[in-house]
Amino acid sequence: MGILQRTTQSEEATRTRIVKAAQKLFARQGYDGTTTRDLAAAAGVAEGTLFRHFANKKAILVEVATEGWVEILTDLLTELSEMGSYEAVAQVMRRRMMNFHSNADMMRVCFMEAQFHPDLRDRVQSEVIAKMTDVAEAFFETAMDRGIYRRMNPKIVAQVFVGMFAIAGFSHDTIMEPGASPQAIKEMAEGIADIFLNGVLAKS
Repeated sequence: MGILQRTTQSEEATRTRIVKAAQKLFARQGYDGTTTRDLAAAAGVAEGTLFRHFANKKAILVEVATEGWVEILTDLLTELSEMGSYEAVAQVMRRRMMNFHSNADMMRVCFMEAQFHPDLRDRVQSEVIAKMTDVAEAFFETAMDRGIYRRMNPKIVAQVFVGMFAIAGFSHDTIMEPGASPQAIKEMAEGIADIFLNGVLAKS
């Protein structure tokens, strides 16, 4: 292995360590409550090293949130491709809820900080959420073409689904009791899926 390759790998490892440390601190202390000194200490690097990898603290936030949304998108693509049937929306929702704890820090940064930083929100919207919606739109359009879902605007259906997908990811903080049991999570996932697939009006 050459010296240049080892240096590149070392630099990449340092950058990854900074991003992971920022994810935890931004989630727990908030962006405004975290200093670059805090970030450097948590990542185990000198403060000057931060600025060798990132122009400023905002650049670190953008990296953390964008990377987090890419993870969400990758999960969605995987789950859609593995769905046993077009009715298996509950399985997707349940996995989102069950995986919440392992992604809690990333989810908090992605959802919470984006509300307070328009430039971050715009980047996430244009680079990630739009792609996520496009993937879901193609998925639902295929289901409509096959007669599984009734014909409607697939983009709107995709936007509703992505919104539910996001809520499912934040379920432990918003719509579920803390420490909810696997059975409660399963029931909530099935309820969300049922509303998505069947609506709330009684059948005449």
